[in-house]
Amino acid sequence: MSLLSRVRPDSFTLALVATVVLATLLPLRGPAVPLFAAVTHAAIALLFFLHGARLSRSAILQGAANWRLHLVVMASTFVLFPLLGLGLRWVLRDWLAPNLVLGLLFLCLLPSTVQSSIAFTSIAGGNVAAAVCSASASNLLGVVLTPVLVGLLLNQRGGGISGQAVGVIFAQLFVPFVAGHLSRPWLGAWVGRHRAALGLVDRGSILLVVYTAFSEAVVHGLWSQLSGRDLLVLGLVSGALLAAVLALTTWGSRGLGFSREDEIAIVFCGSKKSLASGVPMASVLFAPATVGAMVLPLMLFHQLQLMVCAVLARRYALGSGHSQAER
Repeated sequence: MSLLSRVRPDSFTLALVATVVLATLLPLRGPAVPLFAAVTHAAIALLFFLHGARLSRSAILQGAANWRLHLVVMASTFVLFPLLGLGLRWVLRDWLAPNLVLGLLFLCLLPSTVQSSIAFTSIAGGNVAAAVCSASASNLLGVVLTPVLVGLLLNQRGGGISGQAVGVIFAQLFVPFVAGHLSRPWLGAWVGRHRAALGLVDRGSILLVVYTAFSEAVVHGLWSQLSGRDLLVLGLVSGALLAAVLALTTWGSRGLGFSREDEIAIVFCGSKKSLASGVPMASVLFAPATVGAMVLPLMLFHQLQLMVCAVLARRYALGSGHSQAER
């Protein structure tokens, strides 16, 4: 029962699945489409404004001195993952639907998560201050780096981004993020007191984006274009991708001589991809009809990383306990 409680889907993942089902059965049509589009754009801006307001400058400075750790995490997030994504794109080009292959590559270009990376690092007994710094820096850099990498690596007919799309990203994501961070002197205390409520805003914004994206995709025949085989291959590939990154970050951190605490921070910050950033970015970067398929790999990878890292964090914690007992 304890194992089942750790690996069962969390409530947010169940809400995501329910949202996809709702979009499949009752997709947006007619006059509701522009109304929800406007609400979705506002929700995306609010989402990144709140991310900016939550990012403490002192938290960045606290762990910034461990530059070797941060360099390894950034290399895993923005070098190792993209290289693996390019390899998967080449290997799977004849095995998966084109948009799913591009979705896997897009997944590999995203920044790391913040909350779960820090939470798992804390549970495992790792370097929490460094995790806060690395995860926050990853998200900050990702606002700029992810669109650039998408433009470089997904630049094909029907894909990639234009100069106009970069401008939209800047106006819709980066500007609210900076505005939120600059508002910390006035909103910082309020944000700290209402973390639970603001978490609901974050998740509600993502659910709204998923609903509008999948509605558009369903109307354009998403499910008729995907087979059970596609979904099975996608699940196996996502699991293999996560396993490869977890193994490489673990072996790499040990080979470079990092402490156990730093290794934990590297593994959990360097192996994750952000659903909170990825879904809104996809809705801005890609054509509406393709967004649903593009974020499917991300949604699946998100659940896998939560389940696997929950078990891994427990194992790290138990190992730490044994080590202390032996001393």
